[in-house]
This record gives sequence, structure tokens and C-alpha cells, in this order.
Amino acid sequence: MDSNLRRAIMVDNYQNPINKQEIKDNNFIKVNTRSDSCIDDLTLFVKIEDDKIVDMYFDGEACAITTSATSIMIKSLIGKNLKEARRVMENYYSMIEEKKYDSVCLGELNVYDEIYKQPNRKKCAMMPFDTFKKAIKVYEEK
Repeated sequence: MDSNLRRAIMVDNYQNPINKQEIKDNNFIKVNTRSDSCIDDLTLFVKIEDDKIVDMYFDGEACAITTSATSIMIKSLIGKNLKEARRVMENYYSMIEEKKYDSVCLGELNVYDEIYKQPNRKKCAMMPFDTFKKAIKVYEEK
């Protein structure tokens, strides 16, 4: 991916993130992840019905990578069932860890395909999906 396009997508999703607001609705699963080493404090609000991600929002304070990755993740997952979401998540983790992955299923998430060049930023890029995994666990335990 062209580096100018990559940067533009990241900056746009940082400055104008989708669905960034706190949700006070008991139909949403609320999960939080805080970084041990930086400012990142991410709360996801996920609505799952019949194994389908119906809606998702986020709130908190986070760096540009975490905020933009969360925004793009939300756009990528709303409307998918959990099996499809897990496929996206598995491929995303593989990409971040420099393993073989399916770039087609990641769509805009491919902007993080070179995050490995900044190893200290990998955690930032993975935080949204780490938090989303918590929401899946809460949903499945109900």
C-alpha cells in the first residue's frame, strides 16, 4: 500500500473516528483494556445478537494508532457474524506478527501491514482486537 494513502487513512480514522462515544444501553457488552506502558485506555461497547455483530462503539483516551485501529476495526466488523469476525481477527494478528495472512479479508485494516517496523506500536495496533476478544468471551459466557 502506498505510504501516503496509508498515512491518510490512519490520520482520518484518528481525527474522525467512527462510533466514538460512550453507550449507556444494557443491550451492549462493555469491556475495557488499559495499557501498562502508555496512555491507552479503551472501552468497547458491542451489541451481538444471534452471533452477529449488530453495532459497536468505543470510548476512552488512546494514541493515534489505537484510536485509528479501533475505528477501522469497528467499520470492518459491524454486520459480520462471529465466525467471520474471528477470521478477520486471526488474519489481522497474523499480519501484525509478520506471519502469512489473507489481505483481502482485512480491507482497510491493511494500513497496519508495516507496523512491525515499530515493534513498540504492535500493542497499540492489537489493543482493539484484544478488547473485542473480551467482548466475545462475555457474550459466549451468557
